[in-house]
Amino acid sequence: MIKILVADDHAIVRQGLKQIVADTPDMVVAGEAVDGQEVLDQVRKENWDLILLDISMPGRGGIDILKELKTERPKLPVLILSMYPEEQYAIRALKAGAAGYLTKESAPEELIEAIRKVARGSKYISASLAESLASHVGTTNAEKPPHETLSDREYQVMLMIASGKTVSEIASELSLSVKTISTNRVRALRKMGMKTNAELTYYAIKHGLVR
Repeated sequence: MIKILVADDHAIVRQGLKQIVADTPDMVVAGEAVDGQEVLDQVRKENWDLILLDISMPGRGGIDILKELKTERPKLPVLILSMYPEEQYAIRALKAGAAGYLTKESAPEELIEAIRKVARGSKYISASLAESLASHVGTTNAEKPPHETLSDREYQVMLMIASGKTVSEIASELSLSVKTISTNRVRALRKMGMKTNAELTYYAIKHGLVR
């Protein structure tokens, strides 16, 4: 029996996932978490076979939590389930230690297949993501698009700015100081050779990073 911890701040999503898994005899959702801290607490208290982790929960983001999980429990498989399209976060999530990446638009059958595969110790990636990963192999920094030179935090801040959020709104959402967010914004602008939020927003829309 595959014992799963579902981490998502939306009750309706958690309920839907439990329903999908309930119809499958060899797996069970044995716990739920609504934010990153709760995920870490549950992992420290109990043994799990797999974590289904949303990348965008309140407070610390899913990538941060994923990195901490991999430090504490390197062998525990984490399957990322996100509303964001693959091109936004999938490669970063896999580099941070995720065993797989699925969008919330995926079919229930695909989710079940991914859970089984990841629980066996394999990676689960879609064909389009595999192609994207292959194109990354061997590329130098000079050949990478500008947004791929950003750190995970700079990238997260850049996307949130491009989505129309202010520095103070981002600080509040991520439980970080305004100064930290401002610093990451400045670094992102500098690395991408830009001067304004409008340029960041235009770039993100043009490259399909925000919708």
